[in-house]
Amino acid sequence: MQIRRADDDDWPDVARVFIAARAGMTYLPRLHSDADTRLFIRRVVKRSEVWLATRDGAVLGFAALEPGWLHHLYVDPQAQNAGAGSALLARVRERLPEGFSLWTFQANLGARRFYERHGLTERRRTGGADNEEGLPDILYEWRT
Repeated sequence: MQIRRADDDDWPDVARVFIAARAGMTYLPRLHSDADTRLFIRRVVKRSEVWLATRDGAVLGFAALEPGWLHHLYVDPQAQNAGAGSALLARVRERLPEGFSLWTFQANLGARRFYERHGLTERRRTGGADNEEGLPDILYEWRT
């Protein structure tokens, strides 16, 4: 597995991973079309520092970060539990050695187990008033 920075040719694969991963999250309301999601990836996520986990040239997952925050970490459902998420999180820690925060949905039990297994600490919970899905969420932190 290789971890590398995303380049201009990678955005369709980043969007594919994002769409596929979220499709498996049955608790999420579908608020945007796939076309709108692809536009979001190209216009918003692209502004972040984006790292990819790849194998044999195929994008398995991505992490989008900026100082102090991990905004997105998604792995293609067919590649989950094979080390891509852990490798991406290790890169995030390298890039943000002073620590970072992230939000995840309370209903995302797999993500919660993953982050807790990797030493992130729950800091607070909300009812979801500040996310567009309106779902209860959790703020996690990793600090050195």
